[in-house]
Amino acid sequence: MRVVFDTNILISSTLWYNSSANKLLIKLIKEDAEIFTTIEILEEYTAVLKRDFKYNDEEIKYIIGKLLCFLKIIRPLEEINIIVEDPEDNKILECADFSNSEVILTYDKHLLKLKKL
Repeated sequence: MRVVFDTNILISSTLWYNSSANKLLIKLIKEDAEIFTTIEILEEYTAVLKRDFKYNDEEIKYIIGKLLCFLKIIRPLEEINIIVEDPEDNKILECADFSNSEVILTYDKHLLKLKKL
């Protein structure tokens, strides 16, 4: 299975142990699912860790190192501009499209409205 986590799911799955997102992440890792991300998604993740959780640079570096054990970083070659209400969400679509992922895991209302790319 090929999967993309949006930033909020990535936060939930990596910071809150025993959350539904964390349990799903562990299950996907055990099943050898491919979980894709981009530099842009990781940059947003880092910004949220700093802004909302007050992690310092050293702590973030450690966390990102752990993420890279199971995330595959890709570089989409084309931009997608489907979500006009929140253009930042398009980076999730770009990652999913370029990685040929079957699933986007998200809580985001803009992404959930799409149902299928």
